[in-house]
Amino acid sequence: MRALWRATFLLLLAIPAAAQARESLTLAEALDIAQKNNPTYLQSISGRTRAAAGVRAAYGQLLPSADASFGTSFREGRPQYFGGVAFGATSNIISSNWNLSANARLSVNTINSIRRANAALDAADADVEASKYQLSNGVTAQFLLALQTQARAHLQDTLVVQQRLQLELAQARAGVGSGTSLDLKRAEVSLGTQQVAALRARNTAAVARLQLFEQLGVPMPGAVVLTADLAVGEPTSTVADLLAMATQVNPALRATRARERVADAGLRSARGEYTPSLSFGASVGGVAQKQSDVAPAILQAQNQALSGQRSCLTTDSLRRGAGLNSIAAQCAAIQFTPAQAEAIREANTDFPFGFTRSPYNLSMSISLPLFDGFGREQRMQEATASKADARYSVRRQELALTANVTSARVTLQAAFETSELQARNAATAREALQLSEERYRVGANTFVDLTTARGEYERAETDRIDAIYEFHRAFAALEAAVGRSLR
Repeated sequence: MRALWRATFLLLLAIPAAAQARESLTLAEALDIAQKNNPTYLQSISGRTRAAAGVRAAYGQLLPSADASFGTSFREGRPQYFGGVAFGATSNIISSNWNLSANARLSVNTINSIRRANAALDAADADVEASKYQLSNGVTAQFLLALQTQARAHLQDTLVVQQRLQLELAQARAGVGSGTSLDLKRAEVSLGTQQVAALRARNTAAVARLQLFEQLGVPMPGAVVLTADLAVGEPTSTVADLLAMATQVNPALRATRARERVADAGLRSARGEYTPSLSFGASVGGVAQKQSDVAPAILQAQNQALSGQRSCLTTDSLRRGAGLNSIAAQCAAIQFTPAQAEAIREANTDFPFGFTRSPYNLSMSISLPLFDGFGREQRMQEATASKADARYSVRRQELALTANVTSARVTLQAAFETSELQARNAATAREALQLSEERYRVGANTFVDLTTARGEYERAETDRIDAIYEFHRAFAALEAAVGRSLR
């Protein structure tokens, strides 16, 4: 009997030694890895980046928009006729131009847009916190499951060693004639059954670890052992204290309230569409031209001057009886001078950057929306409905919070009491197994009695392990319901 428990003790010492040879992972390290690599959580951070860009764009509406342009164009040297009169140049013209413009528009909705963007940023921050909270809950639950399956696998390995020692004991008794061949066969079958159970337990533990690393967002190392220092203690917090804490810090509730503020800002924005808006504008530009053939341009200018002198004689002043000398003086002023010809030639040398500035323009206007086909009314109703839906979501989350915290606290208390009972059951089953092994050694009971005692011990020890991790899962569920760590 002492040899049996000595071997069991050595196996339990060997398991931590093997774990030290492999890579270990704690719950805190797992949570840190998940926050850096989990795709779902990283997507929530991207949403926060987009919301921050929306805030900058909303504040940018207070600033005027500005545009700058530079262009060039070509016009064929062909006149156009209107009413029998030719218009336009007879030579090809290449033009370049520039323009600067600025526009600003201010309204009540400009301020409402800033408020809405800030509310959306707060909601994005709350979403990031809620996503982090959900990630922590999921990783913690899977980590505890992996720990539980790992502990079960260790128990099965211990039972394999015990079963092998019992087989050796049955062989020794059969060798001295105090045992039967049937006991020996039963011991061999029990060892094989226990080895199968250990194989399945190790496979289950490996699958649980793979699922854990899937949530972490990284590949699982070749050999990793999960470690945790989790103590079982009686819960002391009351339901009232937990509910008061959860109302203040629960990330899911805070995210829902932030969405309600976004909906409220959207309603203000919809109401702002009924208010007037003020617009300002300013622009300035310049143009430069080049005529590909100067001679036809000068000739055209001379013909236009001559045509102006002839048409001058038919003006209203002549029909009103104005003096001929006065009319002749006016018509003589309409002539083409050599200086104008030289100006046409010099204009070509200014192209393309010798711009002639155009007059600048300033504008201001105020507009009041009157009717847009009931579009504003539709958006107003949609914003009102969204505000109501957000308020209902907050109420639903508050009711769920109360139910979750209360049920999690009750479940935790039951899990604690269960773990205490299972610990006592396991201790009793261990003592019964020791007694049965001693009685079998001296021939006071049969191998069937020993097998029965060993099976009862296995069930009791498995239930003890399950009760421990059920307690920790219940504790994690309570932390998830409250929204913060309680350890």
